[in-house]
Amino acid sequence: MLTPLRKIAVQCVATKNFNGIHGRRWLSSAQDAFERAQADLKKLPEEPDNEIKLRIYALFKQATSGDVTGSRPGMMDFVGRAKFDAWSQLKGTAQDDAKKKYAELVTSLRGVAAEQQTSSGASVLGLDPVSGLDLSIEDKIFKITLNRPSKFNALTLEMYKGLTDALNAASKDKSTTVTVITGTGKYYCSGNDLSNFAALATAGKEEIRKTAEMAGTVMQAYVQAYIDHEKPLVSLINGPAVGISVTVLPLFDLVLASDAATFHTPFAALGQSPEACSSYTFPHLMGQLNAAEILLVGKKITAEEAQRRGLVNQVFPDTEFAASASKIVSAFSKLPPQSAKICKKLLRDPHRQKLTEINAIETETIKERWQSSECHAAIAAFMSRSKK
Repeated sequence: MLTPLRKIAVQCVATKNFNGIHGRRWLSSAQDAFERAQADLKKLPEEPDNEIKLRIYALFKQATSGDVTGSRPGMMDFVGRAKFDAWSQLKGTAQDDAKKKYAELVTSLRGVAAEQQTSSGASVLGLDPVSGLDLSIEDKIFKITLNRPSKFNALTLEMYKGLTDALNAASKDKSTTVTVITGTGKYYCSGNDLSNFAALATAGKEEIRKTAEMAGTVMQAYVQAYIDHEKPLVSLINGPAVGISVTVLPLFDLVLASDAATFHTPFAALGQSPEACSSYTFPHLMGQLNAAEILLVGKKITAEEAQRRGLVNQVFPDTEFAASASKIVSAFSKLPPQSAKICKKLLRDPHRQKLTEINAIETETIKERWQSSECHAAIAAFMSRSKK
């Protein structure tokens, strides 16, 4: 079946002489590129972030309909208002120019996606490559690198699954002594990719429930992989950390941070709730008031403050961080492997059952939050503000 755009094009080709040529003529190069780009967009391995999606939407509307029409949506229609504003910014752009820019943008996205897939490298321990994750074995170190710098290393559901598989495989691998997680670029990790949940604002109740159940199952397995990890776990915080990348830190055995790092858990502001056992580990680690200031009030703290509160072992100047952290991890990896596992088991076993119980409770709670209209409105409001 022909799309409306294709029907218009066919009608034009069948009824007009272009440039004085008798009969029909193929579509313009801009139109061809525009249509190919629409097909290519569907083949991207992951959805673009919301800023890019708004740009794509605006270029498509400008290319097919010309200048924006109608009234600007009201304040409560966050998505509609953002789309309208993005389209308005292209007012006066010729439709052929919009088609070319649309095609160029999609081409650039395909290039980034190809680079990310290439960066995943060859299989490590038989694990399937996952976009946004780099896995490597360096001497006695199993290293997991979050590699989505253009999106601040935000975690997609595919990355959660990939991290879970990598942690479980590393735990059993006999060739390595320690497992390390770090980030690429200026950020360590910005937490959940909120575009995972943005669509819930307009989905039906049953679709929301199924999505929340699925995401909850993925997250619970991810946290459990930390709880059950048999080897020393090391986190190298190279920059800002947000959300679950902060709450999971007490489940590590060594946390080193750059002084450029910050730590932020804005759960209440986003209509959500703590996860990764932080409702148990944070008060246990730093006391009830300090824990509430971070998890409830959402205070963002520096690396030095995180060290004072027990979330971080050592802080290094940003320019020295990579070299200093590498030296410490290298020494750590040379410990007798069985001795390291036994020491960790003695430290973790008294808390393992409780952590598992808390993980299940927190998962059920956050699944309920994801299904709430309060959470949907908070996320939509945040994403709308972030684009202004």
